[in-house]
Amino acid sequence: MSTDTDRTSPRNFLTSSPTSCAAPRPEPEQPVRVVPLTIAGIIAVALSWYVWAVHGAQFGALLIIGLFLGVALFHSRFGFTSAWRQLVAVGNGEGLRAHTLLLGTAATLIALVIGTGTGLFGNTPEATAGPIGLALFVGAMLFAIGMQLGGACASGTLFAVGSGQSTIVLTLGGFIIGSVLYTFAFPVLDGWPEVPGVLLSDHVGWFGSWAITIGVLLAIVVATRIIQARRNPPPIGAPPSAKGPARVFRGSWPLLVGAVVLGVLAGAVMLVSGGIWGVTTAFALWGAKLLQLLGLHPETWEFWQQPTFAEMLQGSVWTEKTTLTNVGIILGAAVAAAAAGAWKIHSEIPWRTAVAAVLGGILMGVGARLAGGCNIGAYLGGISTGSLHGWLWGAFALLGTWVGLKLRPLFGLGVPKPADSVC
Repeated sequence: MSTDTDRTSPRNFLTSSPTSCAAPRPEPEQPVRVVPLTIAGIIAVALSWYVWAVHGAQFGALLIIGLFLGVALFHSRFGFTSAWRQLVAVGNGEGLRAHTLLLGTAATLIALVIGTGTGLFGNTPEATAGPIGLALFVGAMLFAIGMQLGGACASGTLFAVGSGQSTIVLTLGGFIIGSVLYTFAFPVLDGWPEVPGVLLSDHVGWFGSWAITIGVLLAIVVATRIIQARRNPPPIGAPPSAKGPARVFRGSWPLLVGAVVLGVLAGAVMLVSGGIWGVTTAFALWGAKLLQLLGLHPETWEFWQQPTFAEMLQGSVWTEKTTLTNVGIILGAAVAAAAAGAWKIHSEIPWRTAVAAVLGGILMGVGARLAGGCNIGAYLGGISTGSLHGWLWGAFALLGTWVGLKLRPLFGLGVPKPADSVC
């Protein structure tokens, strides 16, 4: 974390910028939670072995990548929801600048993977341009509103559930409900006005696409530093942290370290699967599988009769990419949180918070399907592959964040203010 004396040093250029006061010193980590760590560790190892042995090395590798994603997300407390809230509410751009490092790392590796045609397990890595239209704009806004009400984004929901945050379990439930509602209402929600997407590499090649992406990301760094210098916001709070070498295993990692690790792992997903890291497709699949267990027939819905999704619904969840990385994130975060002494179930949830969590999850579920992705599949995936729809998703998500901040007080949720000691 930055202090009054180091917040403008070169090594902190991406995250540091003037704040109204120094960030608080982190408290020491709590003792290791042995029982949750043991249970999560056994499940992670056993499930990885099962998937690898029964379904093959590619699917086992994706689950293991998910485990590392969960560890990195928790130990760095890497946030999308909080980063946009802090920027819009008080002008603190530290979180968004960390996004630029994540996006730049992922874009660099993905350009190398796709540009050279390097793929594992016989796949051919490729990028697709997401369509641009009303569904993208509305979906991104709904998703961002849902983030601010539900308290987490797509990846944040997974690692928060893994770390024992009971409220976010409600958000995940709402996320699945919203995804199912979209698939049920697909005939009504499909076919909104749109134009074909734009993939920069189709026009300027992969090096040109990468160079443009990095240039825009650097411009965002400069812009957010200017905004932060003018607004002089409160600093970001410091999570509990271990000291010395133990910090690698018990946290918390510097935000920039988390950004680089997550960017590398996003590149690894592309290398192993041939496609971008995604999250929210699994929620629709889980909901449909649950309905089938209850004796209902979502396979008769128009959405699930599309060839790709029909095959997905008929197959095992352990051969579906987003399910593998999602489950890995939950288990990896559980291991990391227990090792850090932070794994804890909260039994008391205010009713307004519970309502906001479920409602936020529903909005994210519908919004992600409308927009063709979430903060991972559309924002990270789109920008890192040079698709214009990723940038547009981010712009409309910022607008949705502003709306969400206006709604948070209705549910008893706080909004950062300039006079706060942390944001």
